Amino acid sequence: MSTVKLSLKEKLGYSVGDTASNLYFQIVMSFIPIFYTDVFGIPAASLSIMFLVTRLWDAINDPIMGMIADRTNTRWGKYRPYLLTVTLPFVVVSVLTFITPDFHTTGKIIYAYITYTLMMMFYTAVNVPYSALMGVMTSSNVERTKLSSFRFVAAFVGQFTVQSTILYLVKYFGKGDAAVGWQWAVACFGGLAFALFSVVFFTTKERVYPPKDQQTNFKQDLKDLVANRPWLIIGLATIFQLIFIVVRSSSVTYYVKYYLQEQDFMLFGNLHHLSIEFLTTIFFTSGSVAGIIGAIFTNRFTSKLDKRLVYGGFLAVSAVCSILFYFLPPQSLVLIYSLNFIQSFFFGTVSVLQWAIYTDTADYGEWKFGRRATGLIMAASLFTLKLGLTLGGAIIGWMLDAFNFVPNAVQTPEAINGILIMISIIPGIFGLVGGGLMFFYPLKNKKMEQIEMELADRRKE
Repeated sequence: MSTVKLSLKEKLGYSVGDTASNLYFQIVMSFIPIFYTDVFGIPAASLSIMFLVTRLWDAINDPIMGMIADRTNTRWGKYRPYLLTVTLPFVVVSVLTFITPDFHTTGKIIYAYITYTLMMMFYTAVNVPYSALMGVMTSSNVERTKLSSFRFVAAFVGQFTVQSTILYLVKYFGKGDAAVGWQWAVACFGGLAFALFSVVFFTTKERVYPPKDQQTNFKQDLKDLVANRPWLIIGLATIFQLIFIVVRSSSVTYYVKYYLQEQDFMLFGNLHHLSIEFLTTIFFTSGSVAGIIGAIFTNRFTSKLDKRLVYGGFLAVSAVCSILFYFLPPQSLVLIYSLNFIQSFFFGTVSVLQWAIYTDTADYGEWKFGRRATGLIMAASLFTLKLGLTLGGAIIGWMLDAFNFVPNAVQTPEAINGILIMISIIPGIFGLVGGGLMFFYPLKNKKMEQIEMELADRRKE
């Protein structure tokens, strides 16, 4: 039964959970730095330190959540219940994170520390079980890759939704007060996220369980994780991948606002005035569309090449595209937006394969060590993702501070050059390293077919 072919309804039902996750993940990745610096008034250097310090707790919190989920036993399964019970407090805390009390600078920093840490804790409590669920809906690595494609098309829908609407929602709700606008915009996305996670709960089913004789052993689970070489490689690659995309995405708002700026653009013989909101929205949304196309074509690529080669190669190409941004002048809008589309297409496939590969490492762990800890695997994987998110966010703060960035002011040539480096060379380097690491990943397609067959035989015994 564990090798059952998943229905379209279940694939769609599961996938909308990543739409929900990305409603918030995209806000944190692409918009929270500029919210903190330009709206809440937190210094860029303090922002970098905050991102790093708050992640220290995640080093403990993420694996704990994974082990708790692995040891949860209810009539609804191990992982599904969290999607219904934790989402509402997650939404509430997320809205509190975007409230801007009129404190002095130290008070603002303390408030940001508390609310941001709580938001990321609840994000873990929802997304560790959600990610683990993909690994127990079916034991077929082919079906999981297909499911991952559905999931990341839905993820890009969430990304597209945020990137195409959030600045306009902030403007609409704020009516000139950006702080108020952010609160209501985030609240709207929160209500949608709660509804979508509820859909996941009611449309999915858990089918793959640990071996019947497996004993609860926290220490052994951690030992198995550290000894899981395929997981170590994809985990390290994920850190570099996330630094790449976080630095690049977080730089976009600064890049458009301070480098491209408002422009007049000739189209079909007519001169059009392009606002900051319009240029930013089109930059993000065109990238999301390209990412969706890349996600849709993932199965075609992996049917001809090993997942590791597609992941590593496409991440490297995406990194090279980012580096090229450094050489484009602000008036070259056609080249800039075309290059962004190409970069996003290749990265769309990378995002799909990331989680499909993680579920393969969970199978490898069961095959190699005779123990299955899907929740811990996904929790540790989410930690690598959030570590990349954190380091990327910290790099943004350090770069802005190093190049003497001043919020809401005309920038010096030094600051403009720093913003250019942030969106191009820095992320490009991390992307190339992450792509290169995957060429050492040992689980080729044929090896996974062997593991899948042997595990199926064991489960019949």
